[in-house]
Amino acid sequence: MFTINLPVAEIYTGVFPASYVLGRQHWLTQVERLTLPKQRRAYPCEGVGPDGETLITDTVWIGSVDAPNVLVIIAGTHGIEGSTGSAIEIDFLRLLKAGHFILPPYVAVLLIHALTPWGYAWQRRCDEEGVDLNRNAVDFSQSLPENPDYDALRAALFCDDSAERLRLFSEFEAKHGRVAFEKAISGGQYHDPSGPFYGGSKPAHGRLASEELIQHYDLQQRNLAVIDLHSGLGAYGYGEIICDHPPESPATQIAKRWYGDCVTLPALGTSSSVAKTGLQDYIWHSIMNEFSCYITLEFGTYPTDQLFDVLLRDHQLWAQKTNQAAQLAHGQRMRQHFCPNDPAWQEMVLFRARQVFTQALRGLSV
Repeated sequence: MFTINLPVAEIYTGVFPASYVLGRQHWLTQVERLTLPKQRRAYPCEGVGPDGETLITDTVWIGSVDAPNVLVIIAGTHGIEGSTGSAIEIDFLRLLKAGHFILPPYVAVLLIHALTPWGYAWQRRCDEEGVDLNRNAVDFSQSLPENPDYDALRAALFCDDSAERLRLFSEFEAKHGRVAFEKAISGGQYHDPSGPFYGGSKPAHGRLASEELIQHYDLQQRNLAVIDLHSGLGAYGYGEIICDHPPESPATQIAKRWYGDCVTLPALGTSSSVAKTGLQDYIWHSIMNEFSCYITLEFGTYPTDQLFDVLLRDHQLWAQKTNQAAQLAHGQRMRQHFCPNDPAWQEMVLFRARQVFTQALRGLSV
């Protein structure tokens, strides 16, 4: 039976790393300290970090290799959000080491760290080619999804005059509504590499790594609780459980059974997130059985309009390709949006993550 003893587990916010390099070092150290059975796999990606460092997606399988039930925790799908994801995974590893989580032999854990390591290192959401991994799960051999409203807003997105940009945004929103406005910007687009929420033209590093892990561990043959860690959208400090499975599917029913009435669904308009194309969720959906589900655990920070503002400025600076100092300086603003330097926010994040991991492990243990 799954056992947990969290009331005596102090929340330590020192697990939040200052950089990809430090996050990876701390994560690897905690993995090595584990005495549980474990297997590591590493996936180097193209490109290097700001100091020439090699960039790697690290993974570790913890527990029996034959376990029929697996908790999968993913950090850094969106690179800069890896700062929050690293901290959560490091906290989880510390709790495992201390015996606050005790896994039964029929449950294993797969941790995936820095799924988009280039973006994590450079403090961007995307990879070196501007690809948003969470818009990349489409069939590139077929006609790609279209987003005509993105084209209608393209000039406004790259407008240097913020007041004029906001005026154009307000005009579009007044005419088409808030949901259409958010979908136009963030729903996904496949023809503008320099723009935000670009889905790419081929499978990206993180998608290939995920697909290889699924095959290597025969995850299609197991019951899965996948939790993809994100930040930057929603109420400050709250971890929203977002489910992109079809509303009437067995997976959605599993999610509600495990996590309760707080589960939100973009398809029904109950989430802080609008429906989007090319989510990594869909890769996992395609291999899941009726006893499995995939959720996004989204930790809110600042308002959506501020999210768009900080992201658009990031894309403007990188499209210029001339001022690396300004790009790196803006990276600090990106980090503050996606991982606020606020101990209260950090404590809320770690507490909520522990709560949701407990729910998932209990669900897998029934």
